[in-house]
Amino acid sequence: MLSALNSFVALICDRDKYTIPSETLSHSRLVLADTIATIIGGMAEPEIKNLVKSDLPSGSAHILGTNLKSDYLNAAFINGTAGTFLEMDEGNQFARGHPAIHVLPAILSISSKKNNNYKEFLEAFIIGYDVAARIGLACNLNLNMHPHGTWGGVGAAAAVARLLKLDGNDTKELLNIASSLTLATSRKTMLEGGTVRNTYAGISNQMALMSLKLLTAGFCGETDGIKSVFGSVVSNDFNENKACENIGARFEINRNYFKLYSCCRYNHAALDCLWYLIERHPELSNFQRIDTITVESYSLAAELKDKNPKNTLAAKFSVPFAIATTLVNRSSGVNAFSNKAITNKEIISLCQKVTVTENPEHTDKLPDFRPAKVEVIFSDGKSINHSVKTNRGDWQDPYTKEQIKEKFSSLTSRVWSKNKSDLTFRNIMDADINDLGYLTWFN
Repeated sequence: MLSALNSFVALICDRDKYTIPSETLSHSRLVLADTIATIIGGMAEPEIKNLVKSDLPSGSAHILGTNLKSDYLNAAFINGTAGTFLEMDEGNQFARGHPAIHVLPAILSISSKKNNNYKEFLEAFIIGYDVAARIGLACNLNLNMHPHGTWGGVGAAAAVARLLKLDGNDTKELLNIASSLTLATSRKTMLEGGTVRNTYAGISNQMALMSLKLLTAGFCGETDGIKSVFGSVVSNDFNENKACENIGARFEINRNYFKLYSCCRYNHAALDCLWYLIERHPELSNFQRIDTITVESYSLAAELKDKNPKNTLAAKFSVPFAIATTLVNRSSGVNAFSNKAITNKEIISLCQKVTVTENPEHTDKLPDFRPAKVEVIFSDGKSINHSVKTNRGDWQDPYTKEQIKEKFSSLTSRVWSKNKSDLTFRNIMDADINDLGYLTWFN
């Protein structure tokens, strides 16, 4: 039987055997840009501002979107936490989670002390993403667990090992230590609006760097932490063959998705349906005429049925709210899920008209597709409906580079000037791979 741990170590360390194609390097720039945008945009949120104002130790690692530096552990934590706050971070449908935000803050923090060029940084990002996603797609997390904070920490450790050019023995030990520092996260936090959930990615990045600190101090982990933790502790199964399938030939970052709606990905198929209807049926602007809205989707989406979300996080994990706020605001962006939106009586009234149900045929299409159907019935009996097979922004139906650039500008403008935003995006996408000054772009 294949060993995922040994395969991951080889992927990380054997640069001659596992070369990363130019098209993957190119795509990773877009994923990097998107993830940076979510971090910068998240820095404008009150909770993050309060974290930044707290008594942080000094250091050389940048807290993005600010003029502040801290030690690499705290910088990774804050940057990772900020990147999840707007629920705009990219993801991977096969891993059922968000690899990039679990990997990037860790290597951004330690890069401040290293003399890596841009290509080495991108390669570490790609490798870390791959390890994280492969663990995610190979395990079956306990049903009550949230995927944030689980396999992402091991992915971050993999990226760190690649960037620091650790040898095989140290890399294996680092992954074993990081596995043992996996969080046991609660799924209820996202459903109930427990904003501690937004810290899980930040903690994973922090724990990857803590694993490095422990390794340097002489600590060790178990023989195969990945198989142990993800096979029997936080998950009831770990398929090593699945984790190793086409390793080094198929990079999971190429199968990522991007988000243009500021809410849980499980909402997006329904919103794609709704936007199709909005663009073709002007009568949807008269909310009083709407009698009921029925959403059919897959099991994971059907869980998101809260009609009275208590805060912005709960609103982002509510299909009824996502539908209602989109109709009222004609937007599914950040402002549609603001504090102002969740207290809007018209939106809350519309929420009560939305019913979400599981269609088992939709569930059967996971993970390759995430379908939905939305039907609107008006008070005069007229009905309109639309169905989609999968989400916009998936690797099968990608957004354009220009759309991602517009998103980048929109999110970073919450903190940066337009000139700063435009320059940073251009640098990320066009800079020479031998550039040693990439970190300055994000300051």
